[in-house]
Amino acid sequence: MREIKAKDITETVARLCQEANFYLGEDVLTALKKAREKEESPAGRDTLDQILKNAEIAAKEQMPLCQDCGLAVVFLEMGQDAHISGGDLYQAVNDGVKKGYDEGYLRKSAVKQPYSARVNTKDNTPAIIHTEIVPGDKLKITVAPKGGGSENMSRFTVLKPAQGRQGVIDFVVSTVEDAGSNPCPPTIVSVGIGGTAEKAMGMAKKALLREAGKPSPDPENAELEKELLQRINATGVGPGGTGGRFTSLAVHVETFPAHIASLPVAVNIQCHSARHKEAVL
Repeated sequence: MREIKAKDITETVARLCQEANFYLGEDVLTALKKAREKEESPAGRDTLDQILKNAEIAAKEQMPLCQDCGLAVVFLEMGQDAHISGGDLYQAVNDGVKKGYDEGYLRKSAVKQPYSARVNTKDNTPAIIHTEIVPGDKLKITVAPKGGGSENMSRFTVLKPAQGRQGVIDFVVSTVEDAGSNPCPPTIVSVGIGGTAEKAMGMAKKALLREAGKPSPDPENAELEKELLQRINATGVGPGGTGGRFTSLAVHVETFPAHIASLPVAVNIQCHSARHKEAVL
């Protein structure tokens, strides 16, 4: 049994919170640069230029990519042969979020009593924590701040099984088109299909962590991703909602077996600041 100290988890989460907000991943930067090369709309090109310049300044100055530093979404892959010592796992994560958002001068956006008082918690906790038990003796931590503008465009439905693939396409494309400029395009569109309501939504959120534009290993899902991206970019919403070819940089699809009577479909949209950083302890 390998021991992982709670204080090391706290320090790692604090660091990842800052890095995720300061540095855009190379996969996303590459996708943005390719979009800039191919974008035909002058307004779209100008918007992409500003997005890339913003990322450059944020990295150089160690400043947030966006004023919305997001709710702290943390994915944990916990090795079944690892043991946490010196504290509680979830408390260690939340202590890390507090430390990271404070030391990095990141905006705290969490409010309690969401339907009434909405008083700021002042430290961006509690984090939204997703935990998976996996083989091994290590702990993989991924911090993925999620801004309100894109998260507000999340949608879920349960289609009739007979609506099938075309029904999925129609729902996803209409969701993106209805969202317009609200999620700060060009976006990454993540789709969870199957399971139950919470399973589909969870798949849609986790699929945002995949390398931007990397096709699904499942050939059928990869083909669906390709068609969805073509249909989404044909809407003409474009970068920043100014019009153009690139409404989205990528579509990521994840599937899971479903009940014979249902076809759950979840859509989670990520803004152009597709932020997440990971570490392994």
